[in-house]
Amino acid sequence: MKRPFRVRRERHQRGQSLVEFALVFPIFFVLLMGLIEFGLVFNALLSINFASRDASLIAAEAGNAVGSDCVILKKVEDAISAPASTSRVTEVRIYNADKNGAQIGGQVNVYARTGTTPCTLPSGAWTAPYSLTTGGYLETNRCNIQAGCSGSGGVDTIGVKITYHYTWFTPMGSFIGLGATDYTMVESNVMRMEPIL
Repeated sequence: MKRPFRVRRERHQRGQSLVEFALVFPIFFVLLMGLIEFGLVFNALLSINFASRDASLIAAEAGNAVGSDCVILKKVEDAISAPASTSRVTEVRIYNADKNGAQIGGQVNVYARTGTTPCTLPSGAWTAPYSLTTGGYLETNRCNIQAGCSGSGGVDTIGVKITYHYTWFTPMGSFIGLGATDYTMVESNVMRMEPIL
């Protein structure tokens, strides 16, 4: 006795649905991984950009006060939030910039995320997880006087550049052919120092 045509047709449709699912699922999974990774990368990029902007604003307000670098580093640490992580910041540069935002010569303080630097902040003592590796832009040599300092022609424009080491959370980097498991992001912002008349 032959099975009814309707039963054979239902079994055929179930098999067809399984084959279609097997073909579509990998594409869906790759798109989902890409969406998740893009969201995490975009969050990290926005987070370090926000941190460099806030830190350069604090730098502009701090002027040539002793300990201003500590305040800047503290702002960087406070401004980066999850899922981005401050432990992935590898370097912070505080530099004197020209009107286009480019660093002027060797006028830069480079802080690497190694060692520690003791700081005294208005809120109390804090140990910065950074150490000064290059000190070419001393806090007391920064110009925040409207008339200029020793012929500088005006107040400094100060910049903060953050280097962030992003590690892929999903296997997306190697899957799309980048071959790397990490990515380095660099964001910087500059502000004109608040002048003292």
